Amino acid sequence: MTTMLDVTDVTAGVCCTPLVREPLTAEEAEQLALTMKALADPTRLRLLSIVAASEDSEACVCDLIEPVGLSQPTVSHHLKILTTAGFLSRSKRGTWAYFKLVPGALDRVSQLLVAS
Repeated sequence: MTTMLDVTDVTAGVCCTPLVREPLTAEEAEQLALTMKALADPTRLRLLSIVAASEDSEACVCDLIEPVGLSQPTVSHHLKILTTAGFLSRSKRGTWAYFKLVPGALDRVSQLLVAS
């Protein structure tokens, strides 16, 4: 007795869904990981939120210490990470440092993750 097997034509089509846009390059993924790492801290997210909610999206470090309940050096450390990651810019006025939300910085992160 002979058993017949069905034969599938492998040349008929693609087995995987094709990409509809370019994925991140290795360099873009590395940069995004650093950016996301800067955001992956509750204190830094709160600091960004406070700065964004402040008039002209700018706040003095002296106004950021009490709301997060941390010391000035610790807050300054978090602000430095956010500045290095490109979310905030820093300007010095007298003895105080002021931090301003960089326009579009948060938009760039979301645009990389949204399907187009």
